[in-house]
Amino acid sequence: MTEYSPSVRHDAVMLMRRGVPNREVAELLGVPRGTVGWWRHQDRKQRGEVFTQPTDCPECTGREFDHAAYAYLLGLYLGDGHIISKPKQHHLSIFCADAWPGLIDEAEAAIRTVMALPSVKRRQKNGCAEVKSYTKHWTCMFPQHGPGKKHDRLIALEPWQQQIVDEYTWKFIRGLFHSDGCRITNWTTRMVAGARKRYEYPRYFFTNKSDDIRKLCSDALTAVGVEWTTLARGSDPFNISVARRASIALMDAHVGPKY
Repeated sequence: MTEYSPSVRHDAVMLMRRGVPNREVAELLGVPRGTVGWWRHQDRKQRGEVFTQPTDCPECTGREFDHAAYAYLLGLYLGDGHIISKPKQHHLSIFCADAWPGLIDEAEAAIRTVMALPSVKRRQKNGCAEVKSYTKHWTCMFPQHGPGKKHDRLIALEPWQQQIVDEYTWKFIRGLFHSDGCRITNWTTRMVAGARKRYEYPRYFFTNKSDDIRKLCSDALTAVGVEWTTLARGSDPFNISVARRASIALMDAHVGPKY
């Protein structure tokens, strides 16, 4: 372990007391960030200073936030998102397939728009990117968080969340379909002038094991005038299907395929 002179530590502490971030102090003095962080902790302890992590959580600070971005992020969270909230580990994760780099960028942008202060990183996994934002306050913004899988527990929106969904319904739908949905091309055959011809048509699917989340999706679709049906996977009605031409046109205008 590298030993540093008392003068270097003193200079680092003085810089930090002036509000210089750990990263900048480390770069200025050529000291690892972990060492600088430890010196900051020791200095606070010696002075009896109680550290409170700064936050821009709208629920805790009462600040205004971007409701449109939140509606989209709520849809992503209910689909392919989860929150880890433990004594020493807190983060929101949104999982996005590598095939859709635009969706990965949108997920990160939505997170940063709703809460800009927490750090956001991407972690590459097998076939997907995990977009992670580190703060315990995501449980404030997503009170649906709880132990176990989402389809094994009640998922219901708080009144303030429902108000946002009612105002930005299409953003919410877009988040849901960008997480657990898709736009595909189906095909069938029909007789035309005595000959069988192939006929292709687009269809949107939303697939989720949670009855509550599917209900939130179908209620939102109904609210904006989209006709939908339920399709079963075996005996389980996991799929919401949109196939009517007028409804497809609405979905294309407001949701569109993943990209």
